[in-house]
Amino acid sequence: MKILKDTYVVILAGGIGSRFWPISRENRPKQFIDILGTGNTLIQDAYSRYRVLVPSENIFVITNASYKDLVKEQLPELSDNQILGEPVGKNTAACVAYAANKIADLSDNGVLIVAPSDHLIQDENNFVNQMHIAHAYAKDNDALITLGLKPHRPDTGYGYIQYDEKEVSVGVNKVKTFTEKPPLELAEKFLDSGDFLWNSGMFVWSVPSILKALNEYLPEMNLTFGQGKGAYNTNIEGQHIERIYSEIASISIDNGLLEKADNVYVLPSDFGWSDLGTWKSVHEKLESKESNTTLNAILHAINAKDNLVVTDTEKLVVIKDLDGYFIVDSKDALLICKADQEQEVKKISVDIRKKYDGKFS
Repeated sequence: MKILKDTYVVILAGGIGSRFWPISRENRPKQFIDILGTGNTLIQDAYSRYRVLVPSENIFVITNASYKDLVKEQLPELSDNQILGEPVGKNTAACVAYAANKIADLSDNGVLIVAPSDHLIQDENNFVNQMHIAHAYAKDNDALITLGLKPHRPDTGYGYIQYDEKEVSVGVNKVKTFTEKPPLELAEKFLDSGDFLWNSGMFVWSVPSILKALNEYLPEMNLTFGQGKGAYNTNIEGQHIERIYSEIASISIDNGLLEKADNVYVLPSDFGWSDLGTWKSVHEKLESKESNTTLNAILHAINAKDNLVVTDTEKLVVIKDLDGYFIVDSKDALLICKADQEQEVKKISVDIRKKYDGKFS
């Protein structure tokens, strides 16, 4: 498969992964952890995935400024200019606006791929094929493209895309509606209708198209980032970004732009995708022939099934009469939680941070 020319990838790697507490911590969140026991961290897997598509010098990572050293440690191929440090998290619209303005300084008409660092993709050949289709359409059209996946449960943690089944080009469909994280009742209706997809959070668009959309739907943010023109890709970029982030609002690219734009398109895709958002998603992806699933742990189970047991070392764990639990053990904290309460882990981690003054966060 050919390398895409004049194409840039920006990997989003700024989250703290609080749904993976107590393994994921503020000083080393999930994207920097080998969460599936493969030998590579999630961000290393993401880099390798996109290295097949574009030259290494065209891959950028945007993250919290405090994680820049972690990125450099895990991806030593990147130069300092390829690691974009946010002084504070301001959600994904800020990430996109920062990246778009920085890449615009390097290429007037390039194509930009924006993707999270914490996804699992099992069929990488099909993924690469889909990216080539999206790239070709984005290069020749004023289009904001996302990759969509067929939902298999009414999950409230995803954005949902309703699409026109008639293709505008091979593999590309027009988006009718774009809804970010609906309530359960609405998500169930979306699932029943059959014409909705999950938004994967992977986007493809040309630099002119995304700048035009930012100017139309997030004009204040776009104007503020535009004031840094001339500083991008220089040694004064950081100080301009400090000022810019102190002035902009926090909003997702989904709410701020994609729900409003009329030139949004989707590629219905199937490449073994998971966003690895909770321990439940890890449980699903760690295939096990046993009645319980383990990561690192040496498990002795007595009348116990459908449990996920994770330890940070090869620790012996004995469980008895447990059914459907997550048991996650780190050096200084232990989580035992019913599997159907996996969305509560984020709230738990926030409460722990407050109660213990950040000691276990």
